[in-house]
Amino acid sequence: MRDDSVQEEQGKKPAKDDVELPRLGWVGMLRWAWRQLTSMRTALFLLLLLAVAAVPGSLFPQRASNPSNVTQYLADHPASGPILDWFRLFDVYSSPWFAAIYLLLFTSLVGCVLPRAKIHAKAMRSAPPRTPKRLSRLAEYGTVEIPAGSGVDAEQAVRDAAAVLKSRRYRVDVRDLGTERPSVGAEIGFLKEVGNLVFHVSILGVLAAVAYSGLAGYSGQRVVVEGETFVNTLVGYDTFTPGAYFNSDRLSPYSVTLDKLAVKYDRESPGHYGQPIDFTATLTTKDGPDAGARQQVLKVNDPVSLGGTNIYLVGNGYAPVVTVKDGKGNVAFQGPVVAIPTDGAYTSLIVIKVPDSKPKQLGFVGFFLPTALVDDKGVSYGSDPDPFNPQLNLNAYTGDLGLDNGIPRNVYTLDTSKMKQINGRDLKAGGIVLAPGQSYKLPDGNGTISFDGIKRFAALDIRHDPGQGFVLVFAVLALAGLMSSLFLNRRRVWIRTGNHPDGRTMVEFGLLARGEDHRLAGEAAAISKALHAKWLVPLDPQVEDGNRTPANRSDAAAGVTMSSKDQ
Repeated sequence: MRDDSVQEEQGKKPAKDDVELPRLGWVGMLRWAWRQLTSMRTALFLLLLLAVAAVPGSLFPQRASNPSNVTQYLADHPASGPILDWFRLFDVYSSPWFAAIYLLLFTSLVGCVLPRAKIHAKAMRSAPPRTPKRLSRLAEYGTVEIPAGSGVDAEQAVRDAAAVLKSRRYRVDVRDLGTERPSVGAEIGFLKEVGNLVFHVSILGVLAAVAYSGLAGYSGQRVVVEGETFVNTLVGYDTFTPGAYFNSDRLSPYSVTLDKLAVKYDRESPGHYGQPIDFTATLTTKDGPDAGARQQVLKVNDPVSLGGTNIYLVGNGYAPVVTVKDGKGNVAFQGPVVAIPTDGAYTSLIVIKVPDSKPKQLGFVGFFLPTALVDDKGVSYGSDPDPFNPQLNLNAYTGDLGLDNGIPRNVYTLDTSKMKQINGRDLKAGGIVLAPGQSYKLPDGNGTISFDGIKRFAALDIRHDPGQGFVLVFAVLALAGLMSSLFLNRRRVWIRTGNHPDGRTMVEFGLLARGEDHRLAGEAAAISKALHAKWLVPLDPQVEDGNRTPANRSDAAAGVTMSSKDQ
């Protein structure tokens, strides 16, 4: 009956007595969202999310660097390709969702760092916390007894203790002077939090510098054959990727001529015979049209800096020199043709397009072998990357190359859909096999092709990265800040003194670390040793060795407590 009446009575309580939660409102909702965004947990999550978001950039070809590969991927995957393209997985680093993660991470770090910096600046200006009543409860504790007749009273002892702590780079605050128990409070290790802030600010700096490079920088690629010259203009690049705020007027008009590309192969190690061990490109460079020429050497991972850009050697191969005459005997094509290596023996694919031949356009596709051998079936194959026995194997086509309709074509592929094959192993005329100095007469009066010689080419990657220096500076600062936050410790020390009735001066000190500090015991031993040396008091051997046992600690605490009672 009593329970029923209580429940009934509770059920009849007026609504005004009920606890009502305040409504959050729009301002409260924005405040809550901002606090969630600027929390360290969110910043770490966004940093991890940014790393995960960058993974598709290495799994799928990117339009900015390999547009032809993206086109081929879409052609090979007609079902999944358009879906991936809709999610911008072929343009990961310029996609809205990647930019959103980047900006959220930047905002989160700013929101984390600024309040912490303000709090830390206030803490550095404030005095150390008040002296605890019972120092014996701290993590490290010790005592010093200054003998009677030494002339050191409690106030002098606390000043001497403050001087000792200052000599150990502590920030000191002497307090309670004029009382029976003066004391001093001290702190050290503010650089730990400073290092933490420097680390986060440096991460912000790295993000800003990378963003600046992406907006104002550019990158491009160019294949240069020995004897050719590359001029730093837009039309001089094979592929060019500008930043969002790129201006072509910023291109420095320098020029680079590839004089010679030397490749050294391993000829001594049985297990690595024939593998390349050194690439050296000799360049003639000019800073401008009217500047003097100078010789420079370009190697792998050793770029040449010119006109605010870095030039990297990223590839190499052979460029057979060929001459094609059309059916009327006119030279329709003459010069080196870049052949793309496919294996360690530099078996290279080669495509030759001759749109100016008459009466019909000509096209050739095949492979170049630096050192050709023939198997038992009469098929040639490459056996060594050095040109000991160079050979050019081609199939010839005649017809429409598809270059007159204005549609861009890949120079390294041949579209034979509107062409007729006139040479090949399966045809009556057979394939074209040429050694240097040889020529071949094409069937049906379509002209001739000759193999005149061999040159090498170098694939250059040119990058203008205006934020690169800032990235290095901020990366070094981040490393320094991280090391200081890991290896420095925040500590507090309190020392209290008092006069004993028999004339002795009793000193007790305690240490406390903010966080884990395995060196706190050593610091306590060092302070104890310094205090004993200050007052010429003999040091307990156990304290001097830093091996104070819990029993010693309890006895010391008990002794000071008794002395306090005697006072």
